Amino acid sequence: MTKVLLIDDDKKHSELLQAYFKRFGITLICAFEAQEGFRKLRREDPDLLLLDVMLPGKDGFEICREIRKTSNLPIIMLTARGDVIDRVSGLELGADDYVGKPFEPRELVARVQATLRRAESTGSTAGKMDFEGLSIDTESRAVTVDGKLIDLTSMEYELLLILARRHGRKLSRDDILSELRGIDAAILTRSVDIMISRLRQKLGDSVKPPRFIQTVWGRGYSFIGVPLTDD
Repeated sequence: MTKVLLIDDDKKHSELLQAYFKRFGITLICAFEAQEGFRKLRREDPDLLLLDVMLPGKDGFEICREIRKTSNLPIIMLTARGDVIDRVSGLELGADDYVGKPFEPRELVARVQATLRRAESTGSTAGKMDFEGLSIDTESRAVTVDGKLIDLTSMEYELLLILARRHGRKLSRDDILSELRGIDAAILTRSVDIMISRLRQKLGDSVKPPRFIQTVWGRGYSFIGVPLTDD
């Protein structure tokens, strides 16, 4: 059974969600503050984390930042604050999606299911893509740059695949958002720039000229890695 950890200080709402998620075959484990959340994260090894932004003590942004130092666990941020800046901040820290409160429980379940499908599907196509300095193994989801293994979140990994599989094509921000299944379409296309920036940093591609991802001014982005042949 799928296990999801929810860190939210609203106990009554958490208990209602717990009962609702059970109808969809999802075990919802609840924690009500950061320290308890980290304990249950280690003990329960959940498939996904639902993380409220407004928590007592350490807030959701801090928790997300800390988790991303060591884990690529799918994370969906929850908040009653509707500011686009908050949503973008969550994505910038490595969250996979963002859901605003209040929300319908069925919508949250759908987001969880979509995020889990995305995490699973990123490694579902067998094969390997090799470029000068970059290798993508689509079976193991391993990405290496100059022989060094790079840790990517499921969102970052799929973003890289979207670009690499369309080698040389110019993709607009809207094109990229539409390919990233499950992401909140209401988030400004500015979030794509943030995700690209994070991906570039991890790939060591923030230099000029870039090796892998090129900005097409006024249009979007293009993957320019040099493919390796079997010659």
